[in-house]
Amino acid sequence: MATAVTSTYSSAQMTAWLRGLLSVAWADGNFDEIERELISELTRDELAPGLNVEQFEPISAEELAEGLGDRPSLRENFLRTAVMVAVADGIYSTPEDEMLQSFCHVLELDCSVLASLRATLPGQAGGADEPLTAPSTASTLPAVGPASGLKPPAQSSGIDVLKPARTWLDGLDVDDPRVARFLCKMIPAQCPFERDVKLFGKKIVHIPPMCKINPLYEQLVGLRFRSLCYLADDCGEDVSQFC
Repeated sequence: MATAVTSTYSSAQMTAWLRGLLSVAWADGNFDEIERELISELTRDELAPGLNVEQFEPISAEELAEGLGDRPSLRENFLRTAVMVAVADGIYSTPEDEMLQSFCHVLELDCSVLASLRATLPGQAGGADEPLTAPSTASTLPAVGPASGLKPPAQSSGIDVLKPARTWLDGLDVDDPRVARFLCKMIPAQCPFERDVKLFGKKIVHIPPMCKINPLYEQLVGLRFRSLCYLADDCGEDVSQFC
């Protein structure tokens, strides 16, 4: 069923938005072929048909600000989706953090929420914007290069360093059908199953369900649900393809 709602954003804004998300997705170099094909499909069919993913170059913070325009709510919604892309795999890396900080400053947004994510990085006791107490189990987090798994704060500490990020991400407004479709396709419909990776019949690693290793998984699921509701209730679309 065709959408009954006109897009909130211009084509130029959507192109800048998508280039920004792609820049974050590729910031740490971990972007596999399946993800690349998904982004290519979304770009070609829905978000920015004029954007060639094969010749993609990261967008600068200045280009992003010019493309998105001056509306504060649009800029903040972009930054929320960019953070969602960064943490969707349960890993937050230094390259992602540096890029998000650059975007945040040039877009003239409050960067303090990024400090709670920065506290999960190896060797970080807090962000540059405000002091935070890092999770007490930080020394046990697995790290590959400048990246670390997001780790829920220890319950005994009584401090939830990721609470600012949770609250802020929950405030994302879904008000454009193209962005809503992108989010519905990017965020899995259910928690990916845990699995064992075997080599020559022997288990070499156990991968737990994403919902157990990503403390912001509930925010991702909640955003997907709001996107589905927006498409079904406000846009009159058939959302069965996303279920």
